[in-house]
Amino acid sequence: MNKQFQRHIENFTCGNCGAFVEGNGYTNHCPECLWSRHVDVNPGDRGETCRGMMEPIAVLQKQGAYILNHRCIKCGVEKRNKTSAVDDFDAILRVVAGGI
Repeated sequence: MNKQFQRHIENFTCGNCGAFVEGNGYTNHCPECLWSRHVDVNPGDRGETCRGMMEPIAVLQKQGAYILNHRCIKCGVEKRNKTSAVDDFDAILRVVAGGI
């Protein structure tokens, strides 16, 4: 099993809010609503067969950076991902407040 990050530049339409997202190879969630899709076993490998939607359930702060905690609504797996400068900060605050 290869655990190295694999960069894939992909555009996508958010499965939650329908926003079009231009990927940069590091994009793993919608910057509008912060939802993601369960597509990777290891970052960037696109090896996960679940394909469920990943709900942002919490925001953690680590060394001044915001980290999203996502939970797959299909299989329940949880993964953490860094936020991006293009993410809607109001959406981040809504997750912090517990209201997505």
